[in-house]
Amino acid sequence: MSQSNPSDSSPLTPSSFWEDLLGTFKGVRHDFTSGSIARAIALLAIPMVLEMLAQSLFGIVDVFFVSQLGPAAVAAVGMVDSLLVIIYTIGMGLAMAATAMVARRIGEKDPEAASLTSYQVLLLGLMVSIPVAIVGVFYAPDLMHLMGASEEVVEVGSTYASIIFGFNFLILFLFIINAIFRGAGDAVMAMGVLWLANLINIILDPALIFGWGPFPELGIKGAAIATCIGRGVGVLFQFYLLFKGSGRIRLMMQSLKLNVDIMRKVLVVSLPATIQYFIGSASWVFIFWIIARFGTDAVAGYTIAIRIFIFALLPSWGMGNAAATLVGQNLGAKKPERAERSVWITASTNMVFLGLVALGIFIFAYPLVEAFSSEQTVIEFGANCLRIVSITYIFFAYGMVTVQAFNGAGDTRTPTWINLISYWLIQIPLAYLLSGPLGMGANGVFTSIAIAQGILAVISVLWFRRGTWKLNVV
Repeated sequence: MSQSNPSDSSPLTPSSFWEDLLGTFKGVRHDFTSGSIARAIALLAIPMVLEMLAQSLFGIVDVFFVSQLGPAAVAAVGMVDSLLVIIYTIGMGLAMAATAMVARRIGEKDPEAASLTSYQVLLLGLMVSIPVAIVGVFYAPDLMHLMGASEEVVEVGSTYASIIFGFNFLILFLFIINAIFRGAGDAVMAMGVLWLANLINIILDPALIFGWGPFPELGIKGAAIATCIGRGVGVLFQFYLLFKGSGRIRLMMQSLKLNVDIMRKVLVVSLPATIQYFIGSASWVFIFWIIARFGTDAVAGYTIAIRIFIFALLPSWGMGNAAATLVGQNLGAKKPERAERSVWITASTNMVFLGLVALGIFIFAYPLVEAFSSEQTVIEFGANCLRIVSITYIFFAYGMVTVQAFNGAGDTRTPTWINLISYWLIQIPLAYLLSGPLGMGANGVFTSIAIAQGILAVISVLWFRRGTWKLNVV
């Protein structure tokens, strides 16, 4: 067992922290395998939180402007998000493999191997995006019908769906390359990419939806085009940063080749991670299907609430990503005890943060939904969802961080089982039972989500305490 550096738990003075943070944003490189753990968490988590906020803005901005086109348009955006479950899960699986393996190579001080690994993940992402694009472009209306969409929703949203699916490779590359940056510890680069993409989306979204200035009025189609342009510029900037090599990782010309052994390792890590996220994400497709039984207003209210939740939760995912990077790099540096302490400190911080967020959401549930819709029924559904689900956030905070810690160690199988138990064995059956036979309606679905989040937290913490993740090799 490795011995910890006494400075690992040294206090973080305000003056030194602000100097380090300023240096981080200026591109100064830090060693996250030594020194104060609190410093390491803060220097990684702050830019990662800002990155996740930027990620959430894509959904919030789209719904905010699309909501002015009516409930059917909002429902269409929500349906398309649910249909993207495949690309999101594949992207997250590949991203988690990239973070775990790149972090381990950086911890081992082997940047060339990190570069070679990064290229293999990008190749896999490109190969996956092509069949997904073909299916999505040509069968978008059929897929929406399978989701239970009304004819009005299909008519409004099928073009939006085709565009988003056609350019799904942009989603994959954003996920993968930012995961590479995070694994290397270049969290500021990942943050900058998403803020650039969002700035473009925020400008183009209303311009293309409503026809501002010289732009044509395209309605919901304009939202899809704006999002794809924003993502496209972000991906181009990512490749510029990767080849420029100003951070800890650089795509070297000698690395741009197929390496079967490394790609096999990527698949070994990413396939369980993909299944893990598919289990979680696909369960939300079934939740969406159950919600759709209560009408378009229920779907619209739920869609708005979920976007608000995403906005609130993604900063916490930023903390989870920081924990994943610290686990991967410290395991690579043969410091498993430091990796574990990093997780518990991050989880405790996340609990305080999410507790405050949950309190704010519970108190201001109605005003939050009213910012997106003036339809009273939609507001009622959305506010109920916000209040019920936010109750278990204080517990879910620990679950989010510990699950990401497993992934950072390359142990993607354990979170797969945790998701299977929490979402498929508990959330879906409970949602059906409470909303139907027990007569709670849509509120029953929201209650099932809250219960599943709490159970996920308990299981993940207990499993993490066993410590078997420390022995994982990637």
